[in-house]
Amino acid sequence: MTNTFKKTAIVAAKSAGVILKKNIGNAHHIEFKGVIDIVTEMDRKAEDLIIKIIKDNFPKHGILTEESLEQKSDSEYRWIIDPLDGTTNYSHGFPVFCVSIALEKEGEGIILGAVYNPMLNELFTAEKNKGAYLNNKKIKVSDIKELTKSLLATGFPYDIRTSPDNNIAHFANFAVRAQAIRRAGSAALDMCYVACGRIDGFWEMKLKPWDTAAAWLIIKEAGGMVTGFNGKEFSLYSSETLASNGLIHDEMIKALQGL
Repeated sequence: MTNTFKKTAIVAAKSAGVILKKNIGNAHHIEFKGVIDIVTEMDRKAEDLIIKIIKDNFPKHGILTEESLEQKSDSEYRWIIDPLDGTTNYSHGFPVFCVSIALEKEGEGIILGAVYNPMLNELFTAEKNKGAYLNNKKIKVSDIKELTKSLLATGFPYDIRTSPDNNIAHFANFAVRAQAIRRAGSAALDMCYVACGRIDGFWEMKLKPWDTAAAWLIIKEAGGMVTGFNGKEFSLYSSETLASNGLIHDEMIKALQGL
């Protein structure tokens, strides 16, 4: 059955990716969920397609997704979906975005993750206790041991204009401690880049389960670490996400504490 789960996730992620890639650069209908938090018609089209593919295969499974109300069920399985992670990028024609799909099993947590970047045709996958892969090649985190030699990634919350918890102080702290910081605009992709060694560490505030569920498993299966800012166990519902190759994790925790 796990093979069927994986095949369904891959088909759904790639199918959604195809329509996103085909329509990037076109004029999009944009709705504002907040001052700078947006949704386009392509978010919804991608989401509808993913849900249809999953429901055709597993009609009794639950579904948690970014743009719709949660579909609860009596099943022990729940799919967690971000149909377009990087909506702001997408709406501007900036080609950094992805589709993220995870499967959660009651009592076991996330057991499957798939993140697809259609612009580069890169598919990151992981199954619990089976390793992490990029286009079917096994991946692992980097071996950088010092924060000063590390390339980091982050993002800023949508309430950056109104909340004092906006990541600006943390960014300033890391800017003078790391080799460099990138802010590409897709948390799921940033985390997958930690998993494959392109990025050494990542931190962000106020992410949602659909942002982190798949990529969290991919990092874990690639040998990395994901915790809260204080180093305690990570939760999909946590307001803080800290991911790294494990080797610079303690230094990142200290930096986040201002030490």
